[in-house]
Amino acid sequence: MSRADPRRSFLHSMMTLLHSVLRWVFFSLVVRPVILVILGLNVRGREHLPISGPAILAANHNSHLDTMVLMTLVPHRVLHQVRPVAAADYFLRNAILAWFATRIIGIIPIARRRKHPDEDPLQSCHEALERGEILIFFPEGTRGKPEQLGEFRTGISRLAERHPQVPVVPIFMHGLGKALPKGEALLVPFTVDVLIGEPICGGTMIGQDQEFLPRLRQSLENLAAEIRHPESD
Repeated sequence: MSRADPRRSFLHSMMTLLHSVLRWVFFSLVVRPVILVILGLNVRGREHLPISGPAILAANHNSHLDTMVLMTLVPHRVLHQVRPVAAADYFLRNAILAWFATRIIGIIPIARRRKHPDEDPLQSCHEALERGEILIFFPEGTRGKPEQLGEFRTGISRLAERHPQVPVVPIFMHGLGKALPKGEALLVPFTVDVLIGEPICGGTMIGQDQEFLPRLRQSLENLAAEIRHPESD
């Protein structure tokens, strides 16, 4: 081992620590106040959130605020474990955004198109789950119309197939598609409802996308129905 190796390892450790501190500061002093004060959150089912990994938070996707809201829900002590899965072509399109997205937000960038037929675009997600991290995963794959569920892609079922014991927590968010719609940059104060369902796992559905995806979708639709038709007291 060369003399430079210990120094390189030390610098890497210091940079990792710095990024962790910056991430904590950003979410504690910027994101949480904005979400909790300007928007306001009504959260139901918080007890279903994982307190450690590995786990997958599977939510509907209507706004760039979706990830921020989900990351405010987890305890501070596990924030460093949370890894949003995001499109590489969007978040890595320039050096500054790439640094912020990967180092501060902590995204796992995923290529939307394979460079080679045998390439697994979810490999980084598999490795993250094996490390015991918590993924934020949007089954729709892209932002849809406000408060509507689009078609689910098969990525989430492939993760459940390979990691059948990892809990998948369904989450439906209502209001973010109006607070910051797709294509808009101005935040509009709007009350946000977040409903968190009971975790489900791949389990006996390994290799059966036609069963897992409908089950996950039904969970999200049931949560959405609770917002449209709340139970009377």
